[in-house]
Amino acid sequence: MDLNLLKVFVSVANKKSISLAANELKCAQSNVTSRIKQLEKNLKVELFFRVPKGVILTKEGEKLYPQALELIHKMQNCIDSISNNNIETGTLKIGSTDCNAAVRISPFLLKLHKDFPNLHLELFTGTTKDIYELILDYRVDIAFISGEPKNDSLIVLKKFEEQIAILEPQKDDVPNVTLTFKEGCVYDEFLKNYYQQKNIFVQKSLPFGNLETILSCIKVGMGKSLLPLSIVKKMGYDKDIKITILPKEEAYIPTCLVCRADNIPRISDYLRKMNLDD
Repeated sequence: MDLNLLKVFVSVANKKSISLAANELKCAQSNVTSRIKQLEKNLKVELFFRVPKGVILTKEGEKLYPQALELIHKMQNCIDSISNNNIETGTLKIGSTDCNAAVRISPFLLKLHKDFPNLHLELFTGTTKDIYELILDYRVDIAFISGEPKNDSLIVLKKFEEQIAILEPQKDDVPNVTLTFKEGCVYDEFLKNYYQQKNIFVQKSLPFGNLETILSCIKVGMGKSLLPLSIVKKMGYDKDIKITILPKEEAYIPTCLVCRADNIPRISDYLRKMNLDD
């Protein structure tokens, strides 16, 4: 099968649009359309439904998508291994949760750049849900996620222990309001389930997209949240809010540096031994 057809298919599936895929692939829209039709003809199935805002995958397209990603990735790995055996060059795509990025991504990138100056680094951030999708779809090579991976396709390269804390205003009259980060944040989900198990009533949740905003709103008495203590200290709020560290038996959410089991980076041994406290 022509891998170029699969690359076009994956681009259209990701963008959910023929025109956006054409822009990404830097080719004419008609060329993308003809290649999709060619692939559909070769496979004797319809891969996309045409909808008013673009395209969506059919059931057959959904089946092909992960296999196409794997084929493209394996071929690229094969090419890279033949053409370049130097682990200190090339590109390393890194995914990171926003929470991890606030604490340790800068020293991580600086150390990588110092030790591998010719290695091109690319960073992608988001919630753990976002980063999971990136690493499973081969769109990043390694990823920092909150909590141990639950997918058998992922392996842990390094684990960073976290002290998980409930954060509240220092005043006594605290509203039963939780201040949340973004949809897909592991800490938000944990706090929601924790309060349900403890039969603690939550009046409402206020979503914010910024960690600094959450901490400052806790400081002025707007509500409660749950985050790693490392973030609170990094942002300088550890003296301004009430911090209740939960025991590990109740809240074990380490930050894990992971990769796909079938896409272990060539610097994996280095990553396992990396010490960010230096």
